[in-house]
Amino acid sequence: MVYSRSGGCVFCDHQEGDGKERLLPVALDKVLSGFEREPAELIPALQAVQKRLGYLPHEALQRVAQHCRLPLSTVHGVASFYEQFHLTRQGRHNIKVCRGTACHIRGSARILRAVQNKLGIKPGETTPDYRFTLERVACFGACALSPVVMVNGKVHGNMTPAKALKLIRKLK
Repeated sequence: MVYSRSGGCVFCDHQEGDGKERLLPVALDKVLSGFEREPAELIPALQAVQKRLGYLPHEALQRVAQHCRLPLSTVHGVASFYEQFHLTRQGRHNIKVCRGTACHIRGSARILRAVQNKLGIKPGETTPDYRFTLERVACFGACALSPVVMVNGKVHGNMTPAKALKLIRKLK
C-alpha cells in the first residue's frame, strides 16, 4: 500500500491501517495511460506519477519502466539524478534551507542547525510522523534576500534561526 503525505491512501479515501486495499499497478496504469509507450515519455511520466503519489516508490519505477519500455536501471538513474524526484515518502511540509555562498556568509548554517534540532532530523530526512521533510539546497538564486528558507514552495528571506523556528511552529 502506498500512502500520501497526509497519511491517506493515494488511491482511495481510506487511512493507513484501516484494512482496505487497492491495487497499485491498476492505479499506476491509469496515471500512465495518458502517455505514449516510448522512452521519450519518461520524465513526464515520472512527474505525473510523483504528482499522484507524492514520491516514486520502487513499484512505481518498475511500472514506469515497463510502460516506457526502458530498463529499470535507466528509470532509477533518471529518478535519482534529478532533484525534483523523491524516492522516499516526503513530509506534508517541505523545508529547504539554502546553503549557497551568500546564504552561507549570512548564517544559513545556524539556521539549518536550529531546524535540524527542532525537527530531530538531518537534511534529506523526513520526520517519523511524515509532517516535515528537511532539505539542503545549493542555491535558490535569491541572494539579495539571503539567508533564505523555502517552506512549502514559498521563499522566506532575511531569515534567522528564530524566524525559521517561528515558521515551523506555525505549521504544526
